[in-house]
Amino acid sequence: MEDTNAKTPPAAATAEDRSEAQLQTRAVWYYYVGGLTQQEIADRLGLTRLRVNKIVGQARAEGLVRIEIKMPLASCVALEEKLKARFALDDVSVVPSVPDPDTQQQVIGEAAGLMLEPLLQDGIGLGVGWGRTLREAARRMRAQRRPASWVTSLMGGLTRGSGTNTFEVATEFARLIGAECYYVAAPIYCPSVESRSTLLTHYGLADVMRRAREANVAILSCGDLSSRSLLASTHIVAESLPDLRAAGAIGDILGTFLDEYGRPVDHPLNQRVMALSPQELKIYPVSILASGGMGKLVIIRAILNARYIRRLVTDEAVAEALLQ
Repeated sequence: MEDTNAKTPPAAATAEDRSEAQLQTRAVWYYYVGGLTQQEIADRLGLTRLRVNKIVGQARAEGLVRIEIKMPLASCVALEEKLKARFALDDVSVVPSVPDPDTQQQVIGEAAGLMLEPLLQDGIGLGVGWGRTLREAARRMRAQRRPASWVTSLMGGLTRGSGTNTFEVATEFARLIGAECYYVAAPIYCPSVESRSTLLTHYGLADVMRRAREANVAILSCGDLSSRSLLASTHIVAESLPDLRAAGAIGDILGTFLDEYGRPVDHPLNQRVMALSPQELKIYPVSILASGGMGKLVIIRAILNARYIRRLVTDEAVAEALLQ
């Protein structure tokens, strides 16, 4: 008797997958290269317009499509020059502001990847932070062989994976340049100051922290205290938010909470953070802060005023507000 529950043979499933991938690729090509509207693509491929919309949007979000616009926006270029002069920065990239926060992070991340790519010469040490913006930066970059280089995380991580954790982000950058990767294999906040000190006596961890101080290039983001913040949404920080705000905290860089002047606030989390300190960031020859959205304006301003970083990637609305 025929088994009606038999599974499709792997070969047939693979062929079906290939056919679906070809259909999606064709839809994306027609939209981004061929200049067809989504309705025209739907008519040509026998799809619904809704499905075409989903295909092209997903391809962009997953980094499968790279768009390069060679014509600079005059207003953004003017802001870049003003920001360089105001905050004594080596380089600035300003991208247009968009209303959707996730899209804004993606656009800023892509611009950060564009800034970082030519800086990755063989033999360099790259220090990496975490977050959605840096994940997008990695997705934007082309793979290149830099076997004499190495990558290190600049901070401890979370106990769960999200694609934006420090371990995952550092791994992705290392994969892109074919380099060895080193991790701060510890939680971002230790249970106590004493446990932090004990962990730092471990040879492997001490070596990674040494590398974090000796790297040539750093790329990082920053966080505010809102629910959109990866760090502020963790249990350990969320339960401390009232005390952090009372201490004057307005956001963090590498897990260290700062006040509006860029000074670390007096709070136990700052004594227990397993990360490179903001002051140590100043020794980097090249450091890129990739962050935007008006919710992060005050923390970005604090970091710039304290001169912790040398390069900035942000959006137009934040750039204008920084100059006011």
